[in-house]
Amino acid sequence: MDEATAFADPENEHLIQKAFEKLMQNKTVIIIAHRLSTVRSADQIIVMDQGKLIQQGTHAELTSQAGKYREMWQLYNQTLNWKLQKEVNGNA
Repeated sequence: MDEATAFADPENEHLIQKAFEKLMQNKTVIIIAHRLSTVRSADQIIVMDQGKLIQQGTHAELTSQAGKYREMWQLYNQTLNWKLQKEVNGNA
């Protein structure tokens, strides 16, 4: 699913994810993802590092405890505020 949204803008990524959610209702689905937004609504999230399971839980559980997932989620949220700015000193 990550690859399906790799080059989508946030609005279209959201629409794609909603369509997938509808298709996955009442099914067991294993999602391997790089984007945290892809797994946020999963019943269980498994966090791996160097091939080892380091955390497991829901999004709420994992963001409420110190660990790799919360660290990555905080960094992800910071990127949502990034904006490209036009350079004004004439070097653009």
